[in-house]
Amino acid sequence: MGTLLAVRARGIMKCFREVVALDGVDLDVGYGQIHGLVGPNGAGKTTLLGLLLGLSVADRGSIEMLGAPVRRVLDAPDGVAGFVDGPGLYPTLTARQNLAALARLRGLGPDTAGIDDVLGEVGLTDVADDRTQGFSLGMRQRLGLAAALLTRPRLLVLDEPSNGLDPTGKRDVHRVLTRLAADGVSVVLSSHRMDDVEALCSEVTILAAGRVVFSGPLGKLAAENSVLDYRVVTADPPAARRAAAETAGIAVLNDGDVLIVRTRVSALDDLVVRLVRDSIAIRELAPVVSPLEAAFLALTGSEADALTDREAAR
Repeated sequence: MGTLLAVRARGIMKCFREVVALDGVDLDVGYGQIHGLVGPNGAGKTTLLGLLLGLSVADRGSIEMLGAPVRRVLDAPDGVAGFVDGPGLYPTLTARQNLAALARLRGLGPDTAGIDDVLGEVGLTDVADDRTQGFSLGMRQRLGLAAALLTRPRLLVLDEPSNGLDPTGKRDVHRVLTRLAADGVSVVLSSHRMDDVEALCSEVTILAAGRVVFSGPLGKLAAENSVLDYRVVTADPPAARRAAAETAGIAVLNDGDVLIVRTRVSALDDLVVRLVRDSIAIRELAPVVSPLEAAFLALTGSEADALTDREAAR
């Protein structure tokens, strides 16, 4: 028997007139997993999230969520919640009133819906009685997450949940999503922020021009795209530069006080061992571009160029 999945999509096709938004997309999301969905603008991320929320249906292919097939608009099973293109809010109502209205629509009593609890979880207790028309983008995103939490979801679908968040808001959202996953809730989120995806997600699907160009664990993605540029700051730049030049498998890319090298992790380990052996203090060692971002650029560049060529040929 195969592994039980919260989301199982196969061969998803979705077109808007002559535009192919999704072209044979597969997606697997396990229970208790935070799955990242990334890709350039126009890659099909929002279209796919809309299908998962039941806002539209695929032209071809199949989707199962929480063990139930989805065949019609608004046919998403109970336990699925989230938002695309930002949460819809009543601007003249307060945050608390917005959630109370949603609770009534969902058949939940406003006194028992846990409104104060979810406002506290996303860090909006202090503005619970403020009208949402004055909310910043980040505050609206947090209120949208609170609205989704009201239903105690088993599958949460979020479009750019960290968009517009300050560091405190980002910390609150990360804490909530991590807790939900630990409790067995599945999360599918899109993001243009690679640091968020790397911090939260165990697996990622990369879309380009409506197609999947990678899907799997982040570790596999890093292993398949392992040559990176690294920034190395030491107490003795000239000596560090000489050590790098003499280490097999390392290309030195600059001649400044901050050393930039291009290499694989195994050769970088050799350089670190040599620097320590030579008593050269290492003050900073980090990728110039994160492994996920480097893989994203490598995997989506050719697809984006092909899409541009097709558009120009029309």
